[in-house]
Amino acid sequence: MARKVTRLGKHAVTSTFYGVPNFNLHEDTLIYALGGLGEVGKNMYCFEHDDEIIIVDAGVKFPDDDLLGIDYVIPDYSHLIKNKDKIKALIITHGHEDHIGGIPFLLLSCPIEKIYAPRFAKALIEKKLSEKRRLARTNIIEINDESRIQTKYFTVGFFNTIHSIPDSLGVLITTPNGRIVETGDFKFDLTPIGTNSDYQKMAYIGATEVSLLMSDSTNSEVDGFSISERKVAQSILEITKKTPGRLIVSTFASNVHRLAQILKSAVDCGRRVAVLGRSMENVVEIGLKFRTIDIDESYFVAPENINSVPAKEMCIVCTGSQGEALAALSRIANGTHRFVKIIPGDTVVFSSNPIPGNTMNVSGIINQLVRVGANVLVNTPLASLHTTGHASKEEQMLMLQLIKPKYFMPVHGEYKMLKIHAQSAVETGVPPENCFICSNGDALVLRKGEVYRANVRIQTDAIYVDGNDISGLSTSVIKDRKILADNGMVAAIVCIDSRSNKILCKPGIVSRGFVFIKESQNLMKEAENMVYDALKRAMKQKVTFGDLKNIIKDTLEPYLYEKTHRNPIVIPVILNHKDAMIKKEH
Repeated sequence: MARKVTRLGKHAVTSTFYGVPNFNLHEDTLIYALGGLGEVGKNMYCFEHDDEIIIVDAGVKFPDDDLLGIDYVIPDYSHLIKNKDKIKALIITHGHEDHIGGIPFLLLSCPIEKIYAPRFAKALIEKKLSEKRRLARTNIIEINDESRIQTKYFTVGFFNTIHSIPDSLGVLITTPNGRIVETGDFKFDLTPIGTNSDYQKMAYIGATEVSLLMSDSTNSEVDGFSISERKVAQSILEITKKTPGRLIVSTFASNVHRLAQILKSAVDCGRRVAVLGRSMENVVEIGLKFRTIDIDESYFVAPENINSVPAKEMCIVCTGSQGEALAALSRIANGTHRFVKIIPGDTVVFSSNPIPGNTMNVSGIINQLVRVGANVLVNTPLASLHTTGHASKEEQMLMLQLIKPKYFMPVHGEYKMLKIHAQSAVETGVPPENCFICSNGDALVLRKGEVYRANVRIQTDAIYVDGNDISGLSTSVIKDRKILADNGMVAAIVCIDSRSNKILCKPGIVSRGFVFIKESQNLMKEAENMVYDALKRAMKQKVTFGDLKNIIKDTLEPYLYEKTHRNPIVIPVILNHKDAMIKKEH
């Protein structure tokens, strides 16, 4: 058995791995993910050789419901910060938040000399960085399928793929030890809207010996081929023609091709259009600039002028297809939107499917819309109002057949998705022992065309971002928020005179979200007496404010749990006598 190594620091040169004796950082190529494995989101894949690191994508993950008050989840950048001098390039495959959303946080932690991004993604990144006033210091270089990036050890090329956003690229990385393909997010659509997949280039790459394929696993559980975006466009056009009154369509702001088709259908049917939701407004602005959204700007109506347009001539496109509480559609449904109220006879179209976990929220919005008089249409097998941007199982197998990798590493997916994708790879001819199902932080070693699993882990803890705090929140803060949500809080207010080291009166106990005060007066009175007695005993000797706080916690926490089987957060509040405070200040 080889010696176990648990750290890969900036100055490490040689390490020993299971199956990879005498690994040499100068000669072998290291491959690892800081995000995107075992989860859908925060994609970030790193390729390291000697004194160079290139990164593919830098995304965020949106928090689960139990992460109270958290805006984003980002990867831990500690390893990159330690090795910041090695980073030569950040390469972006496309412009979705789970691939570009982490860039502002990464730049604040670790300077990146060059960011390479396709046209639409570049515009979105520029918009994002300008809002955070970091654009002037960032060199963003536009790339396409003909671009080539050359460093000392890496040569990077690209090929066109199809996704739900324009200018989506797959990546070919040539290293001193072999060739790696990272697909980015993709699907195969035989009647696409926009640029087609470059089947010929993919096949050519596959004919030139690819050592490792890293491929999108999101829809590995879905059989067959996904519905064409053009079929969805036809369904939306038919609905737009048949709708007698006002049409309100909600979809993902990031689904640019869908957004373009909705707006085009509305204009073709003689309707004016309005866009609600900041993220959607940003995407439409960039889409119009690049003519990805190809309609005349004269058809757009400002939100405050919507009610001046006849209902049958109006189409509103808005965010909120996932039932987000503050999104435009939720505010319209609840009657709190500034400019739009549901008129009986309005038709609301959900051009999306609920993301797992959002079903209840979406159902609640639908019920509220129906309650106030709207006709609601959702995606069904009989009404193709949505299609995925990710490859289903047969499309994933087609990618495997085109690239013909010797080794395979499924990426971008929860563990079950990665597992099923690896099984598909085996069915297409990849040996089972050549498939690597990894977690964030696991490392693979590429040596002379062969891939090995390394017995080393890169630090990859998730970082929780609250507002503009790029340092992230500690686990203890998240834990406190969960306790507050589940068990509430109890504050013990104590008045003392530090000059005489005496407690001046019985403590006061205040509760919020813990128990109903009127029904728990005996509990609170007993708690006050226990704290009072404990403090009197302790203050027979000299004690610090810290000692008093610990005594209050140690007294209250076990008592409250014994009586209620709940663990509220106990907050001690020590009030010192005014004269004592004046004496202390002088």
